[in-house]
Amino acid sequence: MSLRETLRAAGLGKLAYQLWHRPVNRLRDIRAAGGPFVMRRTEEGRREMERAALDLPVPAPATGEPLELHLLTGRRFWYQTAFCLWSFAHQTGRRLAPVIYDDGSLAEEFRAPLHRLFPGIVFVPQAEIVARLDDHLPAAKFPVLRERWTNYPNIRKLTDVHAGRAGWKLVLDSDLLFFACPHLLVAWLDRPAGPLHAIDCETSYGYSRPLMNQLAGAPVAELVNVGLTGLNGGEIDWERLEHWTSALTAREGTSYYLEQALIAMLVAGRRCTVASRADYVTLPEPPEALACAAVMHHYVAHSKRWYFQHCWREALKR
Repeated sequence: MSLRETLRAAGLGKLAYQLWHRPVNRLRDIRAAGGPFVMRRTEEGRREMERAALDLPVPAPATGEPLELHLLTGRRFWYQTAFCLWSFAHQTGRRLAPVIYDDGSLAEEFRAPLHRLFPGIVFVPQAEIVARLDDHLPAAKFPVLRERWTNYPNIRKLTDVHAGRAGWKLVLDSDLLFFACPHLLVAWLDRPAGPLHAIDCETSYGYSRPLMNQLAGAPVAELVNVGLTGLNGGEIDWERLEHWTSALTAREGTSYYLEQALIAMLVAGRRCTVASRADYVTLPEPPEALACAAVMHHYVAHSKRWYFQHCWREALKR
């Protein structure tokens, strides 16, 4: 028996986590973020970004069919949602029809700045989302998905957008910025042809590949990232998704990356539109994090440092 298994059997696993693993992980995170002084500048930049979101200029009048984009947001992320949509509209020159799914905290004070920028915006309140889930994913039939909905908000990028709804939808994370026209995304939105996803900086599924491949019935691709995800809700087999989620969590526990694993399994073996790693950058680092030469950045993990200190200002300059 390994030391880890011995500690767990003796009931000491949680104690070891609190006394050793948690402090070590915290120190690792601080180092990756640049240290305490850099972290303070990052937080100052975040606050400035939030204030700046209140004064973003309304996108210039545009023609053509509006592009429908789907995002989840709330009190903590509304300003990132504003910058994401604003930079997309600015770079494409197209009208947007954003659909915003409320995480339960999107009060009117946070909706108002988004509505000012995009008068045609649609807010889907959480009560409406829950009612639709009760109809299409009732807890009695989908207990694991509904438990994950309550305790793992990332799953809502699947359930809240697609459950009970058909048709292709492009779901964006809020922590994206666009520095040039995302022609690939515009072309997909105008004429969807199969699923769409981005490329990760490293494969992050939280589950073993043999288990994922077995459940999916096809080899799961490397590096699927769901910061950009195009799916057709009418094609999703929710009973199958319930089975996958139950099997993954029962055999290998919960994971922060569960929703990414599930989407990678949904698109396994399918022909997908893939946003190139060079143009749609997940976790930008210098020199790209400062040059902003790519079409898009997705600011995961320690790249928040560049996002809050520099990149939102660069998006304004563009």
